[in-house]
Amino acid sequence: MIKDGYKFAAAPILLGVIALGFHWVWAGGVLVFLGVFVLFFFRDPERTPPSDPQSIVSPGDGRVMEVVEEALGGNAGRRISIFLSIFDVHVNRSPVAGRITAIEYRSGKFYAAMRGRASAENEQNAFHVSSERGEVVFKQIAGWVARRIVCWKSVGDSVTRGERVGMIRFGSRVDIWMPDRVEILVRPGQHVAGGSSVLARWR
Repeated sequence: MIKDGYKFAAAPILLGVIALGFHWVWAGGVLVFLGVFVLFFFRDPERTPPSDPQSIVSPGDGRVMEVVEEALGGNAGRRISIFLSIFDVHVNRSPVAGRITAIEYRSGKFYAAMRGRASAENEQNAFHVSSERGEVVFKQIAGWVARRIVCWKSVGDSVTRGERVGMIRFGSRVDIWMPDRVEILVRPGQHVAGGSSVLARWR
């Protein structure tokens, strides 16, 4: 459980208990349910990354929306976009082991995270991770519900594959860009788990 979950859940649960004490059953029930849902949203299950050092794992839980050819900085590559619903775990993880060489925050729009333009235009936080086999870039992207991107890492930090790096509160999206020398192992519509599902392998 992310500790912020207790902070956000405390008020509705306390107010709900008070309301139930006054026999305001409907109001109390709604408030307690809201508090319990907040705790559910902030859950943080343990994940075990695969032992294969060539694997690249998903940076988040959700449904793969698209796999597209996309250049970055003049380098050919592929982008995988993953949609996180409010029912998915929203803790984000590093897809590879390496060192964070840059973290780029950019303000922007709050289009629905399922829309293609969200990748380019929404508020986002991009991690550049240099690994032994090449650079991988992944983004935390806010949606129309999510208005808070949380980052727990700094430039220069070393990360392991599957290590927690931050979270996005409520519905959102994560994108990952990889150079074209990787083999993609997922397809649109597939559900993946952050830190454990393998998206691709280095060739």
